[in-house]
Amino acid sequence: MLLPDKSVLASLLRRYRVWERVVLADPHDPVARRRLEDLAYTLCVLMGRRTVHEAIIEAEQYLATDREAPGAVERRNR
Repeated sequence: MLLPDKSVLASLLRRYRVWERVVLADPHDPVARRRLEDLAYTLCVLMGRRTVHEAIIEAEQYLATDREAPGAVERRNR
Protein backbone atom coordinates (compact mmCIF):
# COMPACT_ATOMS: atom_id res chain seq x y z
CA MET A 1 0.00 0.00 0.00
CA LEU A 2 1.23 3.48 -0.80
CA LEU A 3 1.53 5.67 2.27
CA PRO A 4 0.83 9.41 2.36
CA ASP A 5 3.41 12.10 2.96
CA LYS A 6 3.86 12.42 6.71
CA SER A 7 3.65 16.22 6.74
CA VAL A 8 0.38 16.13 4.80
CA LEU A 9 -1.01 13.47 7.10
CA ALA A 10 0.00 15.37 10.24
CA SER A 11 -1.68 18.48 8.86
CA LEU A 12 -4.88 16.55 8.15
CA LEU A 13 -4.91 15.13 11.67
CA ARG A 14 -4.49 18.60 13.17
CA ARG A 15 -7.29 20.00 10.99
CA TYR A 16 -9.56 17.08 11.87
CA ARG A 17 -9.06 17.69 15.59
CA VAL A 18 -9.74 21.42 15.21
CA TRP A 19 -12.99 20.79 13.34
CA GLU A 20 -13.93 18.07 15.80
CA ARG A 21 -13.74 20.64 18.61
CA VAL A 22 -15.75 23.13 16.53
CA VAL A 23 -18.49 20.54 15.96
CA LEU A 24 -18.52 19.59 19.63
CA ALA A 25 -18.97 23.25 20.52
CA ASP A 26 -21.78 23.74 17.99
CA PRO A 27 -23.16 20.38 16.80
CA HIS A 28 -25.88 22.00 14.68
CA ASP A 29 -23.51 23.99 12.44
CA PRO A 30 -23.88 22.31 9.03
CA VAL A 31 -20.72 23.88 7.59
CA ALA A 32 -18.56 22.63 10.46
CA ARG A 33 -20.10 19.17 10.29
CA ARG A 34 -19.47 18.97 6.54
CA ARG A 35 -15.83 19.99 6.92
CA LEU A 36 -15.35 17.41 9.66
CA GLU A 37 -16.97 14.74 7.50
CA ASP A 38 -14.76 15.68 4.53
CA LEU A 39 -11.63 15.41 6.66
CA ALA A 40 -12.80 12.09 8.13
CA TYR A 41 -13.37 10.72 4.62
CA THR A 42 -9.95 11.91 3.46
CA LEU A 43 -8.22 10.28 6.44
CA CYS A 44 -10.07 7.02 5.79
CA VAL A 45 -9.05 6.99 2.14
CA LEU A 46 -5.42 7.89 2.82
CA MET A 47 -5.04 5.24 5.51
CA GLY A 48 -7.13 2.57 3.80
CA ARG A 49 -9.54 2.20 6.71
CA ARG A 50 -13.33 2.04 6.91
CA THR A 51 -13.85 4.26 9.97
CA VAL A 52 -12.28 7.51 11.02
CA HIS A 53 -11.38 5.99 14.39
CA GLU A 54 -9.36 3.25 12.66
CA ALA A 55 -7.82 5.78 10.28
CA ILE A 56 -6.70 8.03 13.13
CA ILE A 57 -5.11 5.14 15.01
CA GLU A 58 -3.33 3.99 11.85
CA ALA A 59 -2.18 7.54 11.06
CA GLU A 60 -0.84 8.11 14.57
CA GLN A 61 1.08 4.82 14.46
CA TYR A 62 2.48 5.68 11.03
CA LEU A 63 3.55 9.15 12.16
CA ALA A 64 5.11 7.73 15.33
CA THR A 65 7.55 5.64 13.29
CA ASP A 66 9.26 8.90 12.30
CA ARG A 67 9.98 9.69 15.94
CA GLU A 68 11.60 6.37 16.82
CA ALA A 69 15.32 5.89 16.77
CA PRO A 70 16.78 4.47 13.54
CA GLY A 71 16.53 0.69 13.59
CA ALA A 72 13.82 0.66 16.27
CA VAL A 73 11.29 -0.70 13.81
CA GLU A 74 13.67 -3.47 12.74
CA ARG A 75 14.39 -4.47 16.36
CA ARG A 76 10.68 -4.44 17.21
CA ASN A 77 9.85 -6.73 14.27
CA ARG A 78 12.33 -9.43 15.24
